[in-house]
Amino acid sequence: KNSASGALAMGLPLFSTIPTAFEETRFGAAEATFMLRRYRKMNSSRYPDYANALEMIDHFSSLGFSGAQLTMHGLDSKLAKKILKRRGELDFYMEGQIKLPKDENDIARFDQQVAETKAMEVEIIRTVCLSGRRYENFDSREAFQDFRNASEKSLQLAEPIMRKHKMLLAVENHKDWRTDEFIEILKKIDSEWVGVTLDTGNNISLLEDPMEVVKALAPYAFSVHLKDMAVEEYEDGFLMSEVNLGDGFLDISGMIAEIRKHNPDIRFNLEMITRDPLKIPCLTEEYWATFDKISATELAVFLGKIKEHKSKKALPRISEMSADEQLALEIENNKNSVLFAKKNYGFS
Repeated sequence: KNSASGALAMGLPLFSTIPTAFEETRFGAAEATFMLRRYRKMNSSRYPDYANALEMIDHFSSLGFSGAQLTMHGLDSKLAKKILKRRGELDFYMEGQIKLPKDENDIARFDQQVAETKAMEVEIIRTVCLSGRRYENFDSREAFQDFRNASEKSLQLAEPIMRKHKMLLAVENHKDWRTDEFIEILKKIDSEWVGVTLDTGNNISLLEDPMEVVKALAPYAFSVHLKDMAVEEYEDGFLMSEVNLGDGFLDISGMIAEIRKHNPDIRFNLEMITRDPLKIPCLTEEYWATFDKISATELAVFLGKIKEHKSKKALPRISEMSADEQLALEIENNKNSVLFAKKNYGFS
């Protein structure tokens, strides 16, 4: 398979026009696609937590996925060899995940994890600046500005490490940055080794049109979190949920085409998170603590679109289900989405 880093190594432009015959058609999964089973410790004997990354790869493959974003550092040598062998057998691609360095004292840790990830034949590392949500984590513009300054510093510390190892760092738009803010940061870093994990749905929570987000960030994208979204109104704003591909209001085919215009060989990873709807309380004063540039007109237009795209059926609620029911639904959602992607979006 062609790759962005391979193009760099040959001295080609990072996003040169690649013949369609070389387009990446394998369809992968983000780790959060299996958030319930991976992180929630739900004590199910029928659906136990994965013992290691090899088990996850086998499970993902059994559902029809041909790649994944998983942690690929810190593995013992025997497990690492088994994973490399199994990936070869399955033609299964991998993208890594690493936390950004917090400060100068954290550079050695980051450097080691990047090196270990590269040793697992991985070329792209996904990361985030914020693990939470902007409108929940910060209660003032000053607090958010401190976060922004710290994030820029972390990326500046990470960039020389990525350049040294010739690895691509793909920073997700993770309910933290509005598009103009994110692009400002990327331009400030100004590196061919630092780009974007383009999430197709996250910025709805920041009151941005998802297709406009894709158009703006696609030139910087190294990897994709592909998801469909459904919304409904509630008293403090709106609710939003990841839903099975094809069940939401996003123009997924248009998004894929837009992204591939800039990087025909980019990898698409499903992020179908099975959970209760997220509350976006944009009609409360607290929500606006970190924003300073959104006009009343912009808000009105956006909320008009929420009303226009309101889901015809209730958004999924799972918290009242038993652990086994939730975990079974998670598997079913992912199975349905990967089948839909292969049938409708040209994935193999």
